[in-house]
Amino acid sequence: MAGGISLRVVTPVRLVLEEQVDELTAPGPLGQLGILPDHAALMTTLDIGRLSYKQSGATSVITLTGGYAEVLDNVVTVLANAAEFPNEIDPARAENARARAERALGDSEHVDEEVLVAARAALQRALVRLETAGYR
Repeated sequence: MAGGISLRVVTPVRLVLEEQVDELTAPGPLGQLGILPDHAALMTTLDIGRLSYKQSGATSVITLTGGYAEVLDNVVTVLANAAEFPNEIDPARAENARARAERALGDSEHVDEEVLVAARAALQRALVRLETAGYR
């Protein structure tokens, strides 16, 4: 595809996606980061959230649980901690994770700050997964 972007999403355990796309949006540390063809070179961290990309007018999404992105010469490489397509998400597992995280946060006066930070991140991951799977 002339004028497109080569998108590659990799986790420590697998190559999740390698496609030519028209544009993409990723969860950056200061909000959504939009990438179009001929974007300036960039390296950034990624937050927990949804990476969306367009191919021939159709939009697809992948959940990310943080990581890094590099944009260079119309190639975007995402090194994600974990990534899932909507059909790979187990809604019951994500709902259980949400409930556990909310319980931990509800008991916040009896736990230290490190446990609270982990519970907030777990809650955010669970909510993004549920939203991506269409259960929120």
